[in-house]
Amino acid sequence: MNLRIFNVLSNYPRQFKLMFWGMLISTTGASMIWPFLMIYIKGQVNLPLSSVAALTTINATTGLFSALIAGPITDRLGRKWVLVFSLVGNGLVYLFMSQASTLPAFAVLMAFSGIFNPVYRVSSDAMVADLIPPEQRPDAYALLRLSNNAGIAIGPSLGGLMTILSYSFAFFFAAFGMTAYGLLLAFLAVETLPARTISQSVAQTFRGYLQVLGDRPFLSFVATFILVQMTSVFMWVLLPVYAHDQFQIPESTYGLIPTTNALMVVLFQVFITRFTRKLPPLPIMALGSFLYAIGVGSVALGDSFIAFWFSMVIMTMGELVLMPTASTYVAQLAPADMRGRYMSISGLTWNAAYGLAPVTGGYLSDNIAPRAIWVGGLVTGLAGFLGYALLAKKHRSETRTHLVENRLP
Repeated sequence: MNLRIFNVLSNYPRQFKLMFWGMLISTTGASMIWPFLMIYIKGQVNLPLSSVAALTTINATTGLFSALIAGPITDRLGRKWVLVFSLVGNGLVYLFMSQASTLPAFAVLMAFSGIFNPVYRVSSDAMVADLIPPEQRPDAYALLRLSNNAGIAIGPSLGGLMTILSYSFAFFFAAFGMTAYGLLLAFLAVETLPARTISQSVAQTFRGYLQVLGDRPFLSFVATFILVQMTSVFMWVLLPVYAHDQFQIPESTYGLIPTTNALMVVLFQVFITRFTRKLPPLPIMALGSFLYAIGVGSVALGDSFIAFWFSMVIMTMGELVLMPTASTYVAQLAPADMRGRYMSISGLTWNAAYGLAPVTGGYLSDNIAPRAIWVGGLVTGLAGFLGYALLAKKHRSETRTHLVENRLP
């Protein structure tokens, strides 16, 4: 991270800086293991890819439940301690995974991981929205993505080398990174929950979901975003196993692929966001979805490390324009006292994609051909592109109608 990034960061509150550095610590640790988790589990239980991928469905199912309750809990109890709970819980999951060796044991741990992950995403996004005024949020979310990806730039390369010695070392550092961030928040962060939310009853808090579910533009965004997230999951979860099993690319080499993704975000995210935030969000998200589709679909044409590396570069270009735009879009749609619930529903997109994509990819691989995984990724990405293009067209039409009805120039 260069001096310009530090200058940008200096314009934000102290607590946001704490989140930035805590994210860097935790992601560095976690990314030492998660790119290789399916390889590790497949080796431990010695089962087909479709069976191992079913663990992600367990993770996603508990994550769906967790994301639904995370919003009301975050909006009622506050952001800080929910964040601490999720981070420390995830640290314990990584620690116990280092000792697991059976499919049932991994299933239990993946279920707990599914509980903790959405809680973190919801409370973190809500805290950022509390801390940062609307005009600064695009850059704020971009900075946190930069921090996250700086950790990913470091972690997979180190983790890939570390797995040569022992996977246990990688699991230990993942647990340490998560727990360290949790402790930093516990001792140094303050609560950001808007005061008026605290007076709501539990029933009132959960009834707020009815308002969210009545927001048609938001639900259209969510449905389309699931398709794009599925495209991303194909790449992140299944490409390491595909490269390892089909082309004998070792973890120590493959680690450079997620590192490339992270370095691109570190180097370019803030500056690309400063350009994309000036443009309408829906066309930008359509462009990002198209690049996701091309990047993931191109894996089917490759048979080497450098080919897969280029595919990741293309997909990352889509990520750079799509992800901060999507986070900002949700934050702008959500009322201040319901951000946690909007973030909860938005967070379901990842859980739904994480539950569907690996099982779908595993089925395509085991029953058609390994390369069929990437045709599936191409299809879901193009469907996401079409969805956002149609939403953008509808939005333009509604805007023109509104201007005519109000006789505005």
